[in-house]
Amino acid sequence: MNSTSSLPTIHVHQHDPEAVKAWIKTQALQLGFSDCVIARPDAQAELPRLKEYLKRGYHADMNYLAENLEKRANPTLLVPNTKSIICVRMNYLVEPPKARTIPNLPNSGIIARYARGRDYHKVMRGRLKILATKIKEKFGDFESRPFADSAPIFEKSLAENAGMGWTGKHTLLIHKKSGSFFVLGELFTSLDLPFDSPTTKHCGSCTACLDICPTQAIVEPYMLDARKCIAYLTIEYKGIIPEEFRKSIGNRIFGCDDCQLICPWNSFAKKTDIEDFYPRHDLDHLTLVELWKWNEVDFLAKTEGSPIRRTGYQSFKRNIAIGLGNAPYSIDILNLLETTRDAHDHIVQVHIDWAIQQQQQKKS
Repeated sequence: MNSTSSLPTIHVHQHDPEAVKAWIKTQALQLGFSDCVIARPDAQAELPRLKEYLKRGYHADMNYLAENLEKRANPTLLVPNTKSIICVRMNYLVEPPKARTIPNLPNSGIIARYARGRDYHKVMRGRLKILATKIKEKFGDFESRPFADSAPIFEKSLAENAGMGWTGKHTLLIHKKSGSFFVLGELFTSLDLPFDSPTTKHCGSCTACLDICPTQAIVEPYMLDARKCIAYLTIEYKGIIPEEFRKSIGNRIFGCDDCQLICPWNSFAKKTDIEDFYPRHDLDHLTLVELWKWNEVDFLAKTEGSPIRRTGYQSFKRNIAIGLGNAPYSIDILNLLETTRDAHDHIVQVHIDWAIQQQQQKKS
């Protein structure tokens, strides 16, 4: 946030506030954002749900979620002088999925669709900065700060309260005409813009996402237990994955899309026009065996600028080992696991041993 107090403030009332808002939204769409809404800097209503979530321990070891609660609820404490928040979203699907279908590719390494291309955080922040520059060139200087899942912000709540969609029972934001395969970003501003209004919820009696979850991590509508969630276990968690979840993880080696793939609203999911989201290094087609053969140099080279870097090399191998254990029996897989076991740390070795055992059981 620019802290220079001498900066002139844009007095939107000197223009037509609604016209200014419409102009900003047009610029956002031209920059590749799929939608743009103006949110009130207030997320107090979300605080009780988070406190209950924390009380139940559903945040696992993500202790940062229990920090800065006041700032999460009141964005003006995070960025002083914030008067409005420009919320945007970006579609990331390269190819819309077949409606309500979970791909059956047991020998493939399945990576969540958002993570197959460039790290969206970088794409999002870069375009938000450009949007801020365009607004300044048009109306004069003002204070702004871009975010993309990078600060204590109730970003879904802010976007929802401004009508970008509604929170589904799987806890993700859903847009009536675009589904849920999109990522969110925010531009905190000192602009006095008119706020947009919330939309209505449209999940009804549907429980498809709860029913399909491989580990039953969606313990009730709108409440997800991260300790069971495949996305958490394969990305955030760095330890030994509990054996009770390994078979359910299947061949998902980074994240999980099942609750979105099964959602009826994703029959309206839109294809992205942003090339940064296109898969790199064939990450949408590689087999588990091909991925297992990556050494650390390969991993670092092929995940440069990718969200996959977040999990780290050893945890990535841990996840692939689980996938190999769940794959159909193959003497090649068994030999590969046995001959490479000692090349990894203790945590990975635990999962290799499990995978070898699974393969041997299938053989017999």
